[in-house]
Amino acid sequence: MTPNSTGRRLMVIVDEDAVFHHKPMYTEILRRAHDAGLAGASVFRGIEGFGSTGRVHTNRILSLTANLPAMIIIIDSQERIANFLPQLDELEVRGVVA
Repeated sequence: MTPNSTGRRLMVIVDEDAVFHHKPMYTEILRRAHDAGLAGASVFRGIEGFGSTGRVHTNRILSLTANLPAMIIIIDSQERIANFLPQLDELEVRGVVA
């Protein structure tokens, strides 16, 4: 991707305690994005949220709820992002991919 090209953003949201071969899923996705030579990727940890169950997860000290969301943002060209999507299928990602 060049500085003047149009980039695309791939957003993947998984539970922070989701694992792949005993490692965090977000770490595996980031590693694969790096190995694929994508332009950039970052992982962000959610501080509060809820999903399809409607149960609120929070990191507030009074709450012992775990399983907060982890969001992986990957940036590259539309073509390279499209070529990377089968990696997520291979990982059987359970979460949101947008």
